[in-house]
Amino acid sequence: MAGLTAGLTAARAGRKTRVLTGAALGGNLVSIERIDGYPGFPDGVPGYDLGPIIQEQAVAAGAEFAAGEATALHADEGRWRVTTGDGDLSARALVIATGTTLKTLGIPGEEELHGKGVSHCASCDAPLLRNRIVAVVGGGDSALQEALTLAQHASRVIILHRGTAFSAQAAYIQGVTNNPKIEVRFGTIVEEAIGNGGLKSVRTRTVSDGKTGELEVAGLFVYVGLAPVTTLLDGLLVLDGSGRIPVDGEMRSNVPGLFAAGTVRSGSAGRAASAAGDGAAAALSADRYLKGRGRP
Repeated sequence: MAGLTAGLTAARAGRKTRVLTGAALGGNLVSIERIDGYPGFPDGVPGYDLGPIIQEQAVAAGAEFAAGEATALHADEGRWRVTTGDGDLSARALVIATGTTLKTLGIPGEEELHGKGVSHCASCDAPLLRNRIVAVVGGGDSALQEALTLAQHASRVIILHRGTAFSAQAAYIQGVTNNPKIEVRFGTIVEEAIGNGGLKSVRTRTVSDGKTGELEVAGLFVYVGLAPVTTLLDGLLVLDGSGRIPVDGEMRSNVPGLFAAGTVRSGSAGRAASAAGDGAAAALSADRYLKGRGRP
């Protein structure tokens, strides 16, 4: 969202703009069935619809899009050289909006059973699990939102959360609480995904007494946090303790000509609306920099 909005804003400012979308336009948002709280969509909007809408606006404003992914970044005599699978690009200013990836549990069986019952996308896989029992791991917005999506298809959804309370928005907590198909188990840790060629169950441990058990489920959906995508920035700047890019109020990093927006930057609110605001702010700041009015 941040990258798309930055592209739109930069193009409308009259700048020659190239947006590298990576493998999926819109990043993690494409797997979200409904984005709530985004202005102009009172009933929510699917992430896979919102991305193309903004792309169309950006293209109409003059932005160019490419499906390539940046693999390296180098300072080059006052410009930035961006290496992609299709060759190098050169720019005087860059907005980094690489976003985040979903964290994994790091448990036995998780990697082997990914795509075979272990998933990070409820909207993708929920129809395949109709009338089955599934588990969701996590206690934030994504976990509860995806649990609500799964409940439209599964016979039963069990939320497993190691904490004692949710950190999600009140609206999602209320939705989960009021849904008779969703069961919540606080203080529960998932220690193993079990199955041979397909998920059959998960091994759990209760935090309070250490008691272990096995829960039969057809799907395990993992939403335990986000890790920023900053590999291409190695050695270029110092990241914060969470691995994100420190910026000022105008989305400027401490390196001239390098801006950051969205969940990859320090202090991100982690909302689609705030990411869009970040992208617009970063593009405007980059425009000022190119006009010689930004920080030297």
